[in-house]
Amino acid sequence: MNDYDIFAKFYDTAMGERTTVIELLQKAIRENTPRAKNILELGCGTGAILKHFAKDRNVYGLDLSKGMLAVARKEIPQAKLYQQNMVNFRLKEKFDVIYSVFDSINHVLIFNDWKKIFANAHKHLSDGGIFVFDINTQSKLKEICFYPPEVHKLGDDYFILKVRDTGKGIVNWNVKFFVHEKADQYRLMQENIREISFPADRVKAALLDIFRSVTIIDTDRKRPSKHSERLYFICKK
Repeated sequence: MNDYDIFAKFYDTAMGERTTVIELLQKAIRENTPRAKNILELGCGTGAILKHFAKDRNVYGLDLSKGMLAVARKEIPQAKLYQQNMVNFRLKEKFDVIYSVFDSINHVLIFNDWKKIFANAHKHLSDGGIFVFDINTQSKLKEICFYPPEVHKLGDDYFILKVRDTGKGIVNWNVKFFVHEKADQYRLMQENIREISFPADRVKAALLDIFRSVTIIDTDRKRPSKHSERLYFICKK
């Protein structure tokens, strides 16, 4: 079972509001490739973001989790969805926009694999296309290790989320699920999901080895800084 297979049922409730991400993607497309027709999401999850582009565009998504893809197929039946790894995915199509949001890339724990993602996205882009992704910064990952456990309720089920530092820059998201079965009986399941981050200037340098231009955005501040918690990278081929 892959990361997020159990989490799939709870994921959209846990993630909450997505307006900021959708507006940022729409603005990036409008300013860089307004005639975009083919859009690919890496780590598409339940399809909650991808469905916003499905009305008048061809949408594609890939994810490793069967559970997530099962939800996405119901959300956006017209999308072409693939169970593939974002590091070494291979698709026949070319895309005007490729994006990956909600820190999907942070789950890839080796920087050389980040560079493979960048190169692979570039390879699958049309000329003039854009690759947009976000990361949890190193500052954010250090900070969240001090957060108290979060308890969430979905219907009769519960899940508890706790983050801890496992060393070498890797944090572990432990998610315990209490799934209601009958009366006062619950079945306990859990997943462990790991993340890492790297310095923004190192990420940008690797991108500029491949892409024509790279813009970094912090939607919470006027400009990126050492205090940024989430950064978006807009890369043009």
